[in-house]
Amino acid sequence: MQVIKDISTLREAVRELPRPVGFVPTMGYLHEGHLSLARAARQACASVVVSIFVNPSQFGPNEDFSRYPRDLERDQRFLSEVPVDIIWTPDNLTMYPEDYQTWISVEKVAAPLEGKMRPGHFRGVATIVAKLFNCVQPDRVYFGQKDAQQVRVIQQMIRDLNFPLDMIVCPTARESDGLAMSSRNVYLNAEERKAAPVLYRALQNARRRFDEGERNADILRKQIETEIQTEPLASIQYVSIADADTLEELRVIKKDALISLAVFFGKTRLIDNIRLEIAPRK
Repeated sequence: MQVIKDISTLREAVRELPRPVGFVPTMGYLHEGHLSLARAARQACASVVVSIFVNPSQFGPNEDFSRYPRDLERDQRFLSEVPVDIIWTPDNLTMYPEDYQTWISVEKVAAPLEGKMRPGHFRGVATIVAKLFNCVQPDRVYFGQKDAQQVRVIQQMIRDLNFPLDMIVCPTARESDGLAMSSRNVYLNAEERKAAPVLYRALQNARRRFDEGERNADILRKQIETEIQTEPLASIQYVSIADADTLEELRVIKKDALISLAVFFGKTRLIDNIRLEIAPRK
C-alpha cells in the first residue's frame, strides 16, 4: 500500500496499476461506511485508490471545517486491512494553488435541499470531485447513498462533462440502531446520540405507510416531522419528499421519490434519506 501526497507521483503510480481501477474519494476519519465502499471496489476492481482530503471549498464560513475530525494514522490502518493499493492525501495547496480561479457549478439538482441550506457547498463538491477524477483517472468510482443529493449532483456532472467512468452507488451504512454512519457522529454527546436514531425510525415508518398505499407527500412529511419532534433534542431544518431524479418537491408520489432530511441535535447537523420506489405495473 502506497501513501502518496503529490499529483505527479500519484499519476505515475496509477499508470502502473492493473485495470480496472476503483476509486473512493473521502474526507477521512473513516468509518464502516467508507470501508464498505473500499471493499466493494476491492471486490470488483483489480486495483483500489482512496483519497483523503478535507475539502475547504465545500464548507461554509460558519461550518465545521477547522474542527472536522482528522486522524490519518487511524485511516491508514483501517485501509491497510481492506487492503487498498494507494492512499492519496493531497494538501490544500496541491488542490487549490495560489490564484486558483476555476469552479464547476451543477445547476438544477444542486439548487434545493442541501444546496439551499449550504450556499456554495455543491460548487465545492463538484469542483473537488472533478479534480480528483482528473488526477486519479479511475474506471469506477464509489459513493454512498447516505449523501443522496451529492450522488445526484455527481451523476449529473459525470454525464454532462463526459467523464469516462462508471459510478457505483452503495447502500447507506448504519449503526445497529439505524443511525446513518457519519464522521460527524463523534460530535454527539451521549444524550444526543441516544436521540438521533429517531431519524431512521421516522423514515422507516413513512416508508411503511407508503408501502401500505399512501401517496400524499404532505401527509408523509407531516408524519415524519411529528415523529422527530417527539425527541426534544431534535431541531428540524427540513424534511423533503422529492422526485428522485429532479429533486423537485412532490405533492403526490407517482414515480420514484427521495425522502431526505436535515436535523440538528445540539450543534450537530445530521442528514439521512431513503428512496421510495413505485413498483412497475404487471
